[in-house]
Amino acid sequence: MTTTYSSAAPTMLALHQTALGGPEVLRLTEVPRPVPGVGEILVAVHAAGLNPTDFKHRALSIFLPPPPLTLGWDVSGTVVETGPGVTLFQPGDEVFGMLPYPHGAGSHAEYVAGPARAFAAKPAEIDHVQAAALPLAALTAWQALVETAGLRAGQRVLIHAAAGGVGHLAVQIAKERGAHVTGTASAPKHDFLRELGADACVDYRVEDFAGTEERYDVVLDALGGETTTRSVDVLRPGGVLVSLLRGAEDTRAAAEKAGVRAVTLIVEHDQAGMRAIADLAAWGRLRAHVSGTFPLAEGARAHAQGETGRTTGKLVITVR
Repeated sequence: MTTTYSSAAPTMLALHQTALGGPEVLRLTEVPRPVPGVGEILVAVHAAGLNPTDFKHRALSIFLPPPPLTLGWDVSGTVVETGPGVTLFQPGDEVFGMLPYPHGAGSHAEYVAGPARAFAAKPAEIDHVQAAALPLAALTAWQALVETAGLRAGQRVLIHAAAGGVGHLAVQIAKERGAHVTGTASAPKHDFLRELGADACVDYRVEDFAGTEERYDVVLDALGGETTTRSVDVLRPGGVLVSLLRGAEDTRAAAEKAGVRAVTLIVEHDQAGMRAIADLAAWGRLRAHVSGTFPLAEGARAHAQGETGRTTGKLVITVR
């Protein structure tokens, strides 16, 4: 990204950290407001989604340089300024999108700048909270199922952690593609999954997803570890395992022996994908389940709740 910060620029409030650690390192801090660079837009943030990668980078800064930093990749808001060369948007447009992952973080603030082509027009049919919950998780599901696995009507897909941020959107996208969907989740979340369209549910606490004769064309794995390894065994020949963690590399040899493909996906910002997601949301065929909203000043509390691992769907930080 080419975003710059000027000492003469106005300031803004951001959920900022100067050290790695638990949620307590997050502070509402006055920082310079970004200035959009070439091909960028400056967005007044209305709402910003929260994802597990935010928790991990707050504590470990996996892909990002050490603090100080402001996290957040999901954003929904209003364009207030355009940088040189931008033709797609103008001030006043409502947009939503995912900042370039991983180095484009910064949406947990009053303003954020990012490439114009990381955004799409926000559908009028959804509000900013709903729009902010979609980008990273929905793009992940779209890129995994549609672009990587090439999911087709009539195929069978297994989605691990199906009630989570990526999982519950993946269920909806898979059903939209005409697939038969099985989701793993604790029993209390099965009714939720069926409401989303899941055809079958597996209670991972008491059932072994690999202990039946069921075989799948696609497995989407957001859990890693042994789940990734054992998912190879439930694929049909020619099937695809898409892992959102790095475990797929360890299963590659077993996958090749079984005649299946195992890959690891890291989500990319993508305007075509965002437009597809916008269309599904506008038609009412894709909706994020928002289980909680928190004002920017309570971002640390949002992180603490998200890290419990018990969230259904998404958490969202509201800004204005």
